[in-house]
Amino acid sequence: MKAWLEARFARLWWHAPPGAAAWALWPLSLLYRALRAVHQRRQHTAVLPVPVLVVGNYVVGGAGKTPTVIAIVQALQARGHRPGIVSRGHGRRGDGARAVTAADGPAEVGDEPLLLQRRCGVPVWVGADRVEAGRRLCAAQPQVDVLVADDGLQHRRLARQAELVVFDERGAGNGLLLPAGPLREPLPSAPPSRCRVLYTAGRRSTPLPGALATRRLTQAWPLAAWQAGDATQAQALATLQGRPLLAAAGLAAPQKFFDMLAAAGLQVTPLPLPDHHPFDTLPWPPDTADVLVTEKDAVKLAPARMGGTRVWVLPLDFAIPAALVDALADLLFASPAKHLP
Repeated sequence: MKAWLEARFARLWWHAPPGAAAWALWPLSLLYRALRAVHQRRQHTAVLPVPVLVVGNYVVGGAGKTPTVIAIVQALQARGHRPGIVSRGHGRRGDGARAVTAADGPAEVGDEPLLLQRRCGVPVWVGADRVEAGRRLCAAQPQVDVLVADDGLQHRRLARQAELVVFDERGAGNGLLLPAGPLREPLPSAPPSRCRVLYTAGRRSTPLPGALATRRLTQAWPLAAWQAGDATQAQALATLQGRPLLAAAGLAAPQKFFDMLAAAGLQVTPLPLPDHHPFDTLPWPPDTADVLVTEKDAVKLAPARMGGTRVWVLPLDFAIPAALVDALADLLFASPAKHLP
C-alpha cells in the first residue's frame, strides 16, 4: 500500500503544470499552509553553542541531502574544522536524543545517520528535537566547532547561521504545497540572505540561483568488504558490464539510481522499493546472482543473510564547488552571532 501511494503521489506531484487531481487537493494545501504558519509562530528559536548549517529541501522525498551532508562535512574537515552531525533519525524506534555508534542498527538510530557516521567518522546524534540532540552532542564532544543538520529545514526551533537547500532534477515539481504538490513550504522568489542553493543533478531545475554538484558512482564494493572498510576489494563499475544485474533501491526517488547505472553501461533489472525499506526479508529471489544496492540500503544488510547472492555496494559521491563551501564557511564563521530566525 505504501509503495502504491508513493507511486500515485509521484505522478501527481512531479508533473508541471498541475493536473486536475492536484487542483482538487489544493484546498487542503491552503489548510496545510495555515497550520504550518500557526506551528511556526509557536516555535521558540534556540541557539546552540557552535554555528549550525542546515542541509534540507523545500520538497518531500530524496533530493540528495545525505550525500550533500557527507560532501560538506568532508570539505569542512579538509579546512581544519571539527564538525558534528545532528539528524532526526527517520524510521527508528523512539524520539529521544542519543549518539550514533558503529554498533547500532537502523532500528535504533535510522539508516541515514548510520551511513553518515560510517562515511564521515564524526560525532553523530539523532533526536526528534534537533536542539536537544545538538546540545547533547556539544556537551559530549566539546572539540566540535560546527554542526551540520541532515534535514530539518522546517525545524525552525533550531537557530542556524546558514542553510543549504538541495534540489535534484525534479525541481519543485508542480509548484504546489502538500498534499497537492511536493512543497513543504512555498518556493521563495529568491533565497534568503543566509541561504544557498545546490542542484545535485548538475543543472538548475528551479528559477533560484545556485551552485551545481556533480554526482558519480565509480566503484562497486562486495558487501562484506564495504562493511569492513576494505578498499582493496573495490572494483571499477566497468567490471560488472555484461552481467545480468538486479538493482534494488529503497530510496524516495530510486529511478535516479537506475539511470546512473544505465549511464555507466550496466544492464540492470530495476527493483524499486519504498524509501527506508527495512530489508527484514530479502526482496529478490534467492537464486539471484548479483544485486546492486546503495549505501543507504547496505547498512541494513548482513553478509550472512545473502546466501549465494553477490551483493555489491555502490557509494554515491558528490563533488561540490569550492566557491559554495567558501560561501557557507563565511556565513558560519565570519559572523557566528548572526542566524536565521
